[in-house]
Amino acid sequence: MNVTPNAKNLITDVAGLRVGNAHSAQYATGVTVVLPDEPVTAAADVRGGAPGTRDISALDPSCLVDAVHGIVLSGGSVFGLDAAGGVISYLSERGVGLSFGKSALRIPVVPSAILFDLTFGADKSWGATPPYRGLGIEAARAAGATFDLGNAGAGYGATAGIFKGGLGSASSVFGGFTIGALVALNPVGSCINPASGDLWARPFELNGELGPAPAKPTSAGRLTPLGGSKLDARAAGANTTIAVVATDAVLTKAQAQRLAIMASDGMARAIRPIHSPFDGDTVFALATGRTPLRDQPNETLAMLGSAAADCLTRAIGRAMASAEPLHGVDAWRPA
Repeated sequence: MNVTPNAKNLITDVAGLRVGNAHSAQYATGVTVVLPDEPVTAAADVRGGAPGTRDISALDPSCLVDAVHGIVLSGGSVFGLDAAGGVISYLSERGVGLSFGKSALRIPVVPSAILFDLTFGADKSWGATPPYRGLGIEAARAAGATFDLGNAGAGYGATAGIFKGGLGSASSVFGGFTIGALVALNPVGSCINPASGDLWARPFELNGELGPAPAKPTSAGRLTPLGGSKLDARAAGANTTIAVVATDAVLTKAQAQRLAIMASDGMARAIRPIHSPFDGDTVFALATGRTPLRDQPNETLAMLGSAAADCLTRAIGRAMASAEPLHGVDAWRPA
């Protein structure tokens, strides 16, 4: 399988997708929004033991809804689910969404998933008005072809084991198809090989996108056989990695779900342990429907799923390589 990175090496290399970020420095949290130019086929795969999601059941292939108008990744645990409401209002006001009868009101379908960053950094005592609805609107307004990685969007308050997590993205081209991945990295597990101090994702790197390997293990004294996970740090409750993979292929909802299932293995290559009782790991899959599968559709789908898993692994590596120290949490790559 001949795979190469695409121009921006972002999920927005999949034509027709835009991504926007917003964060609150006051509360050390944020939101990331994926907006398609047209409704797209979508599905999801949930592997973690503690997921937090909104409208994800609608993505089941047996359900009526056949396309979505956006995806939201948010910090804030259950409070972060409000971000999707902000995006829904933003899109509806602009005439985006389902129409019913004679009503002029549009109803956007915007599934979402959240990660837990409530104990990170700043005090989250926001009273009766959590910031997430506003952050969702701000992120939607900012949506474009390029966006920041690292301490940005839903990755702003994220941690990966004992190190700073963040937002990562990558893309690739294979067999005439474009594949992209976006991840908000906040696992209980570690992304670091304790034997080398380097990223578990390193073998999947393309074109030096992860930067140089460390000359010696980072914080070697803190990397035990668990590799510096939060299980080591006795802080197992503040987790979850949430991601979106996308392709320009024409897929049914069932095929998109298989793509999400296969792509979830990209987390397992880059994070250890993964899909724990403490994580709510969720992967959304989007298909913009611009390139038919043509001959041997099942074989092509299998190759797309493999490429999507590799792409998600690389996006996780880029999140680690792009993160910067914040609120006393070290980055894997020293400044």
